[in-house]
Amino acid sequence: MADVVKALDEAGLKNPHVREYVQHWAEITGAERVEVVSAADDSRLIQEALDAGELEPAGEGLYYSRSYSKDTARSEERTIVATSNPDDQGVYNNWRPSSEMKPLLTERMRGASEGKTMYVVPYLMAPAGSPLEAYAAGVELTDTRTVVLHMIRMARVGVAHIDNLTDPNSFVRAVHVTGDLENLGQGTDDDERYFVTVADERTILHYGSSYGGNALLGKIAHGLRQAAYDGWASGKFLSEQFMLIGIEDKQTGKTYHIAGGFPSASGKTNLAMMQAPGKLGDRYKVTFYGDDIAWLWVDPNDGKLYGLNPEYGVFGVAKDTNEKTNPTALRSIDPGTKAIFTNVAWNENTHEVWWEGKTPEPPADVDGWRDWKGNLIAERGADDAGEPWAHPNSRFTTTLANVPNIAPDYESPIGVPIDGIIFGGRTRDREPLIRAIHDLAEGVYDGLTLGAEATFAAEGVEGTLRYDPMSMRPFMSYPEGPYAAHWLEIVGAAKDQPIFAHVNWFQRDPDDGHYLWPGYQENIRPLLWLMQLKNGEVTGRETAVGIIPNEDELDLDGVDISKEDLDKILSIDVERWQQEMAHRKEHLDAFTNLPDEIWAAHDRVANALDK
Repeated sequence: MADVVKALDEAGLKNPHVREYVQHWAEITGAERVEVVSAADDSRLIQEALDAGELEPAGEGLYYSRSYSKDTARSEERTIVATSNPDDQGVYNNWRPSSEMKPLLTERMRGASEGKTMYVVPYLMAPAGSPLEAYAAGVELTDTRTVVLHMIRMARVGVAHIDNLTDPNSFVRAVHVTGDLENLGQGTDDDERYFVTVADERTILHYGSSYGGNALLGKIAHGLRQAAYDGWASGKFLSEQFMLIGIEDKQTGKTYHIAGGFPSASGKTNLAMMQAPGKLGDRYKVTFYGDDIAWLWVDPNDGKLYGLNPEYGVFGVAKDTNEKTNPTALRSIDPGTKAIFTNVAWNENTHEVWWEGKTPEPPADVDGWRDWKGNLIAERGADDAGEPWAHPNSRFTTTLANVPNIAPDYESPIGVPIDGIIFGGRTRDREPLIRAIHDLAEGVYDGLTLGAEATFAAEGVEGTLRYDPMSMRPFMSYPEGPYAAHWLEIVGAAKDQPIFAHVNWFQRDPDDGHYLWPGYQENIRPLLWLMQLKNGEVTGRETAVGIIPNEDELDLDGVDISKEDLDKILSIDVERWQQEMAHRKEHLDAFTNLPDEIWAAHDRVANALDK
């Protein structure tokens, strides 16, 4: 057994509540050693991981890791929110009683770290001094060194963040035990994995993975799922799966801040990291705050709605990231950034990495290239010749400071004032390029009915949506009715209300399938129009579902788009919208205690369409 007291003393960790917590779980898991880590340990831990074969070099100051082949993504069906109150059960939060889940996880973890080191990772999921700092502190215990390295990139790590906390509930207790990955029955009836947030006890217990949000517990489990519950229970803030950007007008000196939610594969990271194209770049600069999580609250001192990114890094999807789609992302993982690649293809001779979409074709010379499973590409046979080189959910991890257009005030403790909140799904028809919404209830209603088109493999009736409220479907921690009410209360308290909008970069021509809008960097144009609408500089055109730009209000200088395509993306298909309203009603009917304001918003839109 580990000498826990000695390890904590040597690290200078004095907080008695943290010491008790570490001792408790060290005894349960049976860890052989205990080591307290900080960001200053990064270089040493990297070298240890290289020596142990847990990392491979991927260029100067770049690293490559590979996860177990059945451990490559979040598992929604095994992810659970547990509390002591059955009223906390919602449609999407997979609620279970904590009296059932805590003993189950404790037994799963008992003795599972024998022979291993338990790393103690004290962290903060917000800038120090933030008004929300009370909800940001946590201590993750993990038996996997690469998890520590990712946490150092994704959170502020060090004993100083937790040692002065006096309340025993002032930090999140996050326990990660990997388990025997090759014998967990992933995806079968005998699946032993569980990823549980005991939300009303601020405790996170994850067993059976070493990958991504299953293992980096400060990220989704704390920063999103636990924080959302904390924000609701305290009545103080929202935690959302939102990107957060600034758009600086160099001519006026004004910077607008926009937060937004997008379901998976709907362009959130590319939007967050976009650059202003062509001549627009002379006047406007897009600054990056975050691409995945935003905490929103109203400052009682000035009555403004503020937002901040609680994370310290980017855990980005590698697939289809290239010089056209996201050059900013590529600069953030340049040599010397200490970025970590996971489950991409890797060349054991040259230490290069590659993924589908990085270049139009994979490297022609396959010598030394291994796919994400570690198999040599050169040894593939006819049966697997066409298999992907990189896993579709392959990732890169880098710190915010490496993002070339990081906002100069990204570490501001209070965050930034929010001017606009946008939602965007992937919809081939019906949804125009942008439609703005001034009314708070209609904005929240629009977020609750956000979705992306179902694929055949998912739910799929073609043309219908897989609804993903506020893009929080996999991360909900309390019921949807109270969630909507909490949105109305928090945002409604702001003196200067943000403008809402729904965007869609993905309309297609029904005949040849081409995208009607070029997307990527051009997506700044409808956002500029939105801010002009908020300022009263343009009027747009009223429709039943929001305000759409007049063609002459959009700055389209340099945009390659036909008049026919432009007309299409700036119009409303009433018949398709009426069909959608029936689906929306069915979707919302599943939620109990939905505020009357949301139903009133639904009825207003439905009646306006009928007229």
